[in-house]
Amino acid sequence: MSNKLWKVLLASPAVLGLGFANPANAETTSIDALEADQDSVQLAQVSTVDELVDVDPTAWAFSALQSLVEDYACIEGDFGTNTFRGNQFMTRFEFAAGLNKCLDSIRFLINEGIDAETLATIQRLQEEFAAELATLRGRVDALEAETAELRAQQFSTTTKLRGQVDANLVVPFDNLGGGSDDDSTTFNARARLNFDASFTGEDRLRVRLQSGDDRGSLAAAGGLANSTGDGDGFNVDIDDLYYSFGVGDNLDFIIAANSIATDDFVTSTIVPFDGPSVADPGGPLLYDFDMGGGGFAVGGSFGIGDNFVIDAGYSGDQGNSGTNDPNDGGIFGADSQSYIVQGSYISDGFFDLGLAYLHGNDGGDNDFTDTFAALLNLDFNGFFVAGTFAFHDNGDDDDTSFMVGAGFSDFLIEGSDVGVYYADLPDYNDDPYMIEGYWGIPVNQFLTLTPAIIYGNIDGGGDDDNFYGALRATFSF
Repeated sequence: MSNKLWKVLLASPAVLGLGFANPANAETTSIDALEADQDSVQLAQVSTVDELVDVDPTAWAFSALQSLVEDYACIEGDFGTNTFRGNQFMTRFEFAAGLNKCLDSIRFLINEGIDAETLATIQRLQEEFAAELATLRGRVDALEAETAELRAQQFSTTTKLRGQVDANLVVPFDNLGGGSDDDSTTFNARARLNFDASFTGEDRLRVRLQSGDDRGSLAAAGGLANSTGDGDGFNVDIDDLYYSFGVGDNLDFIIAANSIATDDFVTSTIVPFDGPSVADPGGPLLYDFDMGGGGFAVGGSFGIGDNFVIDAGYSGDQGNSGTNDPNDGGIFGADSQSYIVQGSYISDGFFDLGLAYLHGNDGGDNDFTDTFAALLNLDFNGFFVAGTFAFHDNGDDDDTSFMVGAGFSDFLIEGSDVGVYYADLPDYNDDPYMIEGYWGIPVNQFLTLTPAIIYGNIDGGGDDDNFYGALRATFSF
């Protein structure tokens, strides 16, 4: 009996140390883990250590766990998953539960009877492990102090601050087709600060502050993707103000006061050029052509199974005759409006497809444009081929636009994006087009450099053919 008691006492510091010690071969835990959801976990008794599916026989504490589980029933796993989560910090509640189980085993052994020799051995063990227990107490105290300091100094209990800065250097090369006013090297920048608050863990209240200056760089190729389009200097504006939330497992809604329209409602724009491309047509432009909005907006997404989603949204303009004008316009009478419905199949690998319908106008003449579009991406394990096709009709005129291209993910450098695409841009009067090749290079987790070569023609007549070199630096924090 005394041998079993010794083993319990010897193993108790080991099991307590699993929650707090950090040996060289144990996985460290981030600050985010300290702030993880501390909801109670339903525990279930396990009879052998093999039932704990996340405990490897080569783990440094395997023998201690095996003894505590199989000899003394001192360890429990998560109900339903049978996991031990050995690399996760324990809460004070979990510490108390584990300690109580071990003390129950000790009390049971003591009740069977204990002699003087065993008592002497217990006293000796207490003395031998005094230093380890003192160290353990010190680590617990230090951890509690660090957690208290983090909570005291954190920005907010509900809000996270995220930021992004984009700097663009654009160099026009010799004209390829005639004269142009777009012949000067330019530099512009855009800064964004996103304040993202969540009150339930399944919702988001975003307030975005944005500032920048762009007087039309890359105009002959459709403009820059990451720019403000504002030539009035670095004025700070609220660019995004919206609240999104879920209802059940498959339904999400968004209500916005500004800056949300068309492709902002969709779960995916399908083509991988959207985001990495330096020029705005990588967007693609079919979502923006002759569409309005940007004031009050409301939309939703409905998931069907694991891969299908239906997105829909409405947005009206703001300002005079806008959604905020009670005397002229209002929500449904705004001069500039846009509606979108898109159904998407988003796979876990090879095939992504989207079908979209858009209806809107960018002025107050009731000249609405209907756009019917298809978007496709084929991913061949890192190499992709993607494109779009759209038909635009405003009653008096019609036009087609399309995009086609290819690219690589993780090209030479992990996390990099390489793409080349041709875009036939929508226009009722001319036939503009643009070609871009880019390479997004992650320097580190905070900085990405994207050099690009761009050729654009916006009037179809040849006089404004331009050839550019561009370099974008993106800082994220």
